[in-house]
Amino acid sequence: MTVDELVVEFALVRLDHPGLDLEEIAAMVVRRAGPDRTLEFAARNLATRDELRGGAFESAVEYVLRTVLTLRDEADREWM
Repeated sequence: MTVDELVVEFALVRLDHPGLDLEEIAAMVVRRAGPDRTLEFAARNLATRDELRGGAFESAVEYVLRTVLTLRDEADREWM
């Protein structure tokens, strides 16, 4: 899954569930993505953090959240 696809998925889940916080939305994205994508996201997150192991689900949620927040911060800086 590309970063763009991930952001679109995150946005769609957020539209469907506006009352959830960002971490809960990220968890829903990971659950919907399935086990293969969960491992992919977790691997990306652990590689970024230079870690060898961690909980797959938690690491995958952190990756989704980190990706979305990083892109949001970059977009905010472009508007300044």
